[in-house]
Order: sequence, then structure tokens, then C-alpha cells
Amino acid sequence: MSRIQLEDFDQKLPQKKTVSVIMEKRVADNAWIDYSYRALGVVVGESGEDRQIKKIFTDGEVEHYLVTGLTLELYEDECESYYHNLMSPKPGCFIVADETNDLDEMPLPYLVSMSFDEVHAYLEGDEQVYAVEIPAELYQWAEAFILTHYIATKKIKRKLKNWKQESNAL
Repeated sequence: MSRIQLEDFDQKLPQKKTVSVIMEKRVADNAWIDYSYRALGVVVGESGEDRQIKKIFTDGEVEHYLVTGLTLELYEDECESYYHNLMSPKPGCFIVADETNDLDEMPLPYLVSMSFDEVHAYLEGDEQVYAVEIPAELYQWAEAFILTHYIATKKIKRKLKNWKQESNAL
């Protein structure tokens, strides 16, 4: 298959975007831990090159934190995974976080991805992964990236070899 040029379409897209993650800390209803954590969302364009954690909301037993200094990068060889993510019933951004030794400490996000395949590898390694809704700006950026770089390939079924026939010929 060949690439097509779309009219009125800027095909010089950035490969990276600066993002921040909003994490929620909540008092846990559990005998073994004091707090539970979850990712609430991804914010595009929050500046900060260094990873910083800022408390942005408090309401009784619930606190929200903004973790800055993260980037979301798209790769051409992951386009098929991005495509399947965007076409899924619930497309998402995936946040990978470091588990701490202390269960009451907040897991620190270090990677934001839109690739099912990449995040699956982290799940296999027992990393903490959160799925959140994709902000509209990231959805449009990923969609344009896919339109620019994705070349669908037709799947070809392999022909099975007759192993008995080959072993009898020897």
C-alpha cells in the first residue's frame, strides 16, 4: 500500500507533547492500608521539565495532586496499537507508575502512553498501570499522527507444512 496526501492537512506533527497527570489520594476503607490512589486524568501542556508534585485540591478525605514533567511520545511503529486504542469502545491514555515500598505513599507516574502493546509489557512486569480518558486534544493529535504514518498491511494466513510428508522423504 502507498501513502496518501490529504489536502489541507498539516502533516508536520510533533512527536511529543508535554503532559501532566492528576492523581487522587483517598482515605481507604481497608484494615491494611490508610490511603488508596488512582489516576483521574491527563492534562496537556502543563509546563515543567522536572517532575514535580503539587497539591491542587483538598476536600475532607480526598486530595488531588498534579504530577508535572511528563511527556507523551508517539512512534510510527506503534501506529497500529494507537489505531486500535482509538477505535476501541473506551479509548484511553495509560499511565505507568512506580510502586513504592510503603503502600501509603502515592505511586509516582513516570510514563504516559496511548499504546496497548507498550502498556501490556509493563503490566506483565507487575507495574502499576492506570487507564484514563483521552483529552480531546490528544485524541485529535493521535488521530492525525495515525493518518499521517499508519499503513495498514493485509494479514496473510500462513500455509501449514505437511511435516509427515517431509519426514517420510528423508
